[in-house]
Amino acid sequence: MLFLVVSTPRPERPSELAEKRQSFWPWIAGYEARGVCRHIYARVGRGAVAIFDVEDNNALHRILNEWADIIPAHFDTYPLVDVEAANRMLAAQRK
Repeated sequence: MLFLVVSTPRPERPSELAEKRQSFWPWIAGYEARGVCRHIYARVGRGAVAIFDVEDNNALHRILNEWADIIPAHFDTYPLVDVEAANRMLAAQRK
């Protein structure tokens, strides 16, 4: 299952979380290496945007809880459909 996740960190001063924030990138790199995190980008200012490919909602829930332990944040999550699946759905509708 593909999900777009947009994080919006809590409004603490960035300097208060600097040490914890530095541990974020090595942590997410582990998910990238396993193919779970397909893409990750820092947002201008604060926060990040990621695409996750997980088995189920429980897997995403676990990742977001780990993320929030590193950087407390609000997460907007959007389920995605990959292009091939979208094309198959469109083709099925034309029959």
